[in-house]
Amino acid sequence: MNIIFVIIVLTAFCFAGWHQIVFIAVQGTLSPMEALSKAMIESAGGAVELAIGLVGVMALFLGLMKVAEAGGMLRILARLIRPLMVKLFPEVPADHPAMGAMILNLAANLLGLGNAATPFGIRAMQELDKLNPRHGTATNAMALFLAINTSSVTLLPTGVIALRAAAGSSSPAAILPTTLFATIGSTTVAIIAAKLYQRLAVIRVDGGAVPKETCPDRVEKADAMEVPYEGYPLWVSLAALGTLVALLPVAVLYGPAISPWIIPALMVGFLGFGLMRSIHVYEVFIEGAKDGFQVALRIIPYLVAILVAVDMLRASGAMDAIVHTLGSATARFGLPAEALPMALMRPLSGSGAYGILASIINDPAIGPDSYTGYLVSTLQGSTETTFYVLAVYFGAVQVRRIRHTLAAALTADAAGVVFAVLACSFFLR
Repeated sequence: MNIIFVIIVLTAFCFAGWHQIVFIAVQGTLSPMEALSKAMIESAGGAVELAIGLVGVMALFLGLMKVAEAGGMLRILARLIRPLMVKLFPEVPADHPAMGAMILNLAANLLGLGNAATPFGIRAMQELDKLNPRHGTATNAMALFLAINTSSVTLLPTGVIALRAAAGSSSPAAILPTTLFATIGSTTVAIIAAKLYQRLAVIRVDGGAVPKETCPDRVEKADAMEVPYEGYPLWVSLAALGTLVALLPVAVLYGPAISPWIIPALMVGFLGFGLMRSIHVYEVFIEGAKDGFQVALRIIPYLVAILVAVDMLRASGAMDAIVHTLGSATARFGLPAEALPMALMRPLSGSGAYGILASIINDPAIGPDSYTGYLVSTLQGSTETTFYVLAVYFGAVQVRRIRHTLAAALTADAAGVVFAVLACSFFLR
């Protein structure tokens, strides 16, 4: 991450510096270095505002997570998909809270609930860090989880559907099959890449049960994790998977009608589950919600660093130069020059990519229902803001050495672009 951060900053500085040297002053126009300075200050302030804005939603969903954990929901979910999760995360005990938190995070991403997914993901990272024998260094489980998170299978990209509807699309939800296809492909690549890169990693971290000699204060917890743990019978897991698959056509057909119900239903469902399990839901909710503010404070420095670097790249003109250079070549492979900024910006800045999407589909010459309109909509719905996710999730557990995580996540991002092009070419042409 250090190398990537320095490269982005130096590239932006050199680009803006060169333009400053050849700049011809025009009244009312900022010079390149002035524009760069302004972008840096605004993005730093925006990073703090973003973190503060996360306090409320983190408190809400971390509170619900605490209710779910106290009631045993996370253990039920972990047992339900134990066969798959044990194969993917052999370093994590099957009944560990990290399993349930990861499941809820992936489920929230599946439903397009970005705000809900973040607190679940942070909780998962906190639990995974309890199994980490080298604190400050990412484990294999952390790297795989974040690679999957940045490419997570998405069933209902609700925000993109709403934006397409506002832009006058005749079929706002037409991106559901293309998004599902692209995310299944990118998630498969993410898993393969993470497993492959961990074998090649210079720094090795087992990330299993915590060694007693390195963490004597966690001996009791480590001993408790060694107790054998069984999941549900295989037929129960297969039945649950079959039910989920059977719901996919329903979600595709009725996604726009269902999406407004999801978050309220989550809260009612979690609290109702807690009441059924005789949990004092109010007290437990408050206990979990207290962590929201502390987590938001911890991630501020990480957000400032990443968002400032990304905005420097945009303000310097380096991003435009990259697009101009690559646009003619990528158009031959189904990625038009108009869509290339979206593909490049999505891993760097969620707000930047959202703005590009809005400008493209509201352009009368392109529109939301053209091939380019469908492609950029699919890219927005099927890929994640990789650098933001890494900054927030690793920042929450103070991990600075991320090992192969970034490489696996960027590989998944590239695969997401390829599968989005294939999906739009197959379904729409």
